[in-house]
This record gives sequence, C-alpha cells and structure tokens, in this order.
Amino acid sequence: MTKLATLDDLLVHEMQDLYDAEHQILKALPKMAKAASSDALRNAFQLHIKETEAQVQRLEQAFAALGKPAKGTKCDGMAGLIKEGSKIMSEDTSPEVLDAALIAAAQKVEHYEIAGYGCVATYAQMLGRNEVRELLVQTLEEEEATDEKLTELAESLINVRAEHPGSFTR
Repeated sequence: MTKLATLDDLLVHEMQDLYDAEHQILKALPKMAKAASSDALRNAFQLHIKETEAQVQRLEQAFAALGKPAKGTKCDGMAGLIKEGSKIMSEDTSPEVLDAALIAAAQKVEHYEIAGYGCVATYAQMLGRNEVRELLVQTLEEEEATDEKLTELAESLINVRAEHPGSFTR
C-alpha cells in the first residue's frame, strides 16, 4: 500500500484511480453501444469512446508533466458501477427500458468521474500545477457536457419510449 503523506501523493494516487477507471470505461462502452436499441444512444456511446480515448491521452500528459509514469491503480468504484451496468444488461428487459437503464448507468459513471476530476483539478490548482490542472479541467468539462447530453437524450427521447414500450419505431 502506498503511503499518502502529501497532497502531491494524493493527486498522483487519484489520477491513477481515474486512469484505471477510464480504461474500464473503454472496455464497457462498446458493450453498452451494442446493447442500445436507440440509434441516438448508440451513437452517443460510440462518440464517447473517442472522447474517452482522448481523456486517457490527457491523463498520460498530466502524468508526464508531474514526472510520473502513467499507470493505473484498481478503481473499485468504477468496477462496481460497471458491474451494476452489466447486470442490468443481462436482465429480461424491453429494449426501450434497457435504453433508459443504460443512460442511468452511464450517468452514474459520469457523476463518479465528475467528482474525481473535480478533486484532482482542485489539488493540482492548490499545488500550482497549472499545466496538469488545465488538462484535468478540460476532461472535467467534457464529462459534465456528456452528462448534460445524456440528460437531454433521456428527457427528449429515451425515457418517453421507456414509458410506452413498443409504441415507437427506432
């Protein structure tokens, strides 16, 4: 177990957690896209794969700026969220309700990431690590925008279809 004696130590530790979380998300997103029956939702997941790949690269840049190797530490929180999402995908669910459940699972992931990136961006700012902070804030803003897009998709389309399964065409 790593000793966390300073805020610098905590910054690196939390970035390692996020690095692993992003890799877990990259494995889960294609499965979520495949499970989605809504073209709009499937496209949103596919777009987020590309965005997540860029976020991983940004974390690697942040590690380099700190002079640390880019490596992950097992993110149990993300593992739990992904396990929960996988479980709902294995349920006997109508396609419309599954899409609503997929959005809920994705938003739980986004909220977890928003909390994580908000913390590390604050630590980087407090430590005067401006380059690192800028990289982390860029990802934080993307995560917030993704959450907003998911909410709009849920409210304008997905949840309406889930309320009346079988009433709409794709």
